Amino acid sequence: MQRICTTLQKAGYKVTLVGRLRPHSIALPNLLFNQHRIKCRFEHGPLFYLEYNLKLFIFLLFAKCTIISAVDADTILPCTLAAKMRGKKLVFDAHEYFTEVPELYNRIFIKNIWQTMLKTCIPIMDSCYTVGPKLAEIFTNLYGKKFDVIYNMPIKKMAQQSGDKKNIILYQGDLNIGRGIEQTILAMQNIQAELWIVGDGLLKEQIEILIAKNNLSNKVKMLGKVTPDKLHEITQQAKIGINLLSNSSLSYRYSIANKFFDYVQAGIPVVCANFEEYQNLNKQYEVAVLCDENVVNIQAAIEHLLTDVLYYQNLVDNCKQAANQWHWETQEKLLISIYNNVVHG
Repeated sequence: MQRICTTLQKAGYKVTLVGRLRPHSIALPNLLFNQHRIKCRFEHGPLFYLEYNLKLFIFLLFAKCTIISAVDADTILPCTLAAKMRGKKLVFDAHEYFTEVPELYNRIFIKNIWQTMLKTCIPIMDSCYTVGPKLAEIFTNLYGKKFDVIYNMPIKKMAQQSGDKKNIILYQGDLNIGRGIEQTILAMQNIQAELWIVGDGLLKEQIEILIAKNNLSNKVKMLGKVTPDKLHEITQQAKIGINLLSNSSLSYRYSIANKFFDYVQAGIPVVCANFEEYQNLNKQYEVAVLCDENVVNIQAAIEHLLTDVLYYQNLVDNCKQAANQWHWETQEKLLISIYNNVVHG
């Protein structure tokens, strides 16, 4: 969101990014655009969604704006209501296949509520975009509204030449269900390397218990949540990046995680989910070992990269080539044109 907001601010828009204030939120950085945080009494569950959506709706009713942009389904209702009541333009930014996330497994009633909300709101949007071609195709067919593709790529950076890297395996991102974190931890029992986990989420305590239970505290390090600049610095110290997802979730299966591009931009090969979107990207530049989300395959993929020096270096070289193409500057023009068309179209 920082990249999107910065791009639009530089393009002449006055941008305000609205989020939520949590008990352990880090201080807001000094950025080009305005930022506003909504404080909620409830942290999770239906009461949280009710409270946040109500407070967001009230904020949007009085906020000075021309366009209201809803990010994913959990903000779409207050954004749509406020925009239509005020006669403002409306944009939908879909980062995931929300109704197919693991958290909605077997929750048919709740899932139907979200789907009804999306089918009501999306067709009346002024513009919609998402993170990859497959999701754009699915959403266009499902909601009868054209979705553009804005890849969630990092800003182009010069990868630092650090010589021989230590055997550090890196996972960055939310600590949530179906990300292959537990399987990667268990694979470390037989791998001569360290696993660094950067991020926070619902699985944090379970992961800490798993590490302790398997006596892996000397191999697996929890680094917590860090700023984007610090994250890039950490990423460049790693030798291999982890981007694994459960095949049981359609949201995961058709997603393209920003961490995939972050690893490539830092010049490190990826142990990656063997899904259609990654297969297509890997055909452009072979930067990843694609594998299924189980301990045996993860261990084999990591060991292949650690032991086959020529193969590893080939992927590193491919990362450097891909980094010249897979970066945010290639996405900015389309993003700006989407918003310009909404204002002037």
